[in-house]
Amino acid sequence: MILTVTPNPSLDRTYEIPRLERGAVLRATTDRVDPGGKGVNVSRAVAAAGHRTVAVLPVGGPEGELLLRLLTEHGIESAGLPVRSGSTRVNISVAEPDGTLTKVNAAGPELTPGEAESLLATVEARSAGADWTACCGSLPRGLAPEWYGELVARAHAAGARIALDTSGPSLTAALRMRPDVVKPNAEELAQATGRALITIGDVVAAARELRAAGARAVLASLGADGQLLVDDSGTYFGTARVSAVRSNVGAGDASLAGFLTAGGSGPEALASALAHGAAAVQLPGSAMPAPADLDPTAVTVTSQIPLSRLLTEPAT
Repeated sequence: MILTVTPNPSLDRTYEIPRLERGAVLRATTDRVDPGGKGVNVSRAVAAAGHRTVAVLPVGGPEGELLLRLLTEHGIESAGLPVRSGSTRVNISVAEPDGTLTKVNAAGPELTPGEAESLLATVEARSAGADWTACCGSLPRGLAPEWYGELVARAHAAGARIALDTSGPSLTAALRMRPDVVKPNAEELAQATGRALITIGDVVAAARELRAAGARAVLASLGADGQLLVDDSGTYFGTARVSAVRSNVGAGDASLAGFLTAGGSGPEALASALAHGAAAVQLPGSAMPAPADLDPTAVTVTSQIPLSRLLTEPAT
């Protein structure tokens, strides 16, 4: 079973439009609403792959009630913690035919100290039966950057392995608690190490620096350039062929789900992450891929790292 923790969940509404025009009245060709937040997306992808998952998350107001109902419809067990100060946020994405995506993310409710502690206690109790606990996304108002570090410590004490997907001070504060894998993108990796990433070799060096700071493994998402894994088994680089990008919302979360459901270490898990991520970007909105959407033949993984290859989008 994979437990996911989403401290700041959302309802994700996606509109597909012919073209975004500022100040105009726009008519969507399609729209959809999905349960959202990075950990929730991981649970959705895990459930779509046929595995059991439990989503731990704070919920508030009618939006929170709808979120829990949608999770049930997706076959996901939920452990929702009611919050008093506001409703679950609603995030808006506007997708254009060329793959351009415009997002508006709401702030979400502010958690009280008691609610923050209740969320930690729920994770600790539920982690005892989990193969992995995936802690994902930004922290809501009311939670200090050190909150994720405390979560990692408690989940480890319960016997679970920890996958952490966050950024900024929340990531750096949690590293000393030795999460089993962290999943930064290039920009987040550059921020954590304080230096620009121009080549694949720069990414390798930065990933090793995060391991030296406490992370047991680093799974780095590099957008169109692929993904890099550095763990005890070695260093691996992979790419996945994509015919057309429809929406990249949740693609990184789908990748993490693929990585964890394939064991969470080594080149086979990296290949699964790449296949899931490639499938996700070819689906509408924040839809998560099912096994039928995956194309393992489009994936290439190697231990021969192209260190001098320039990143398509350098992180500076």
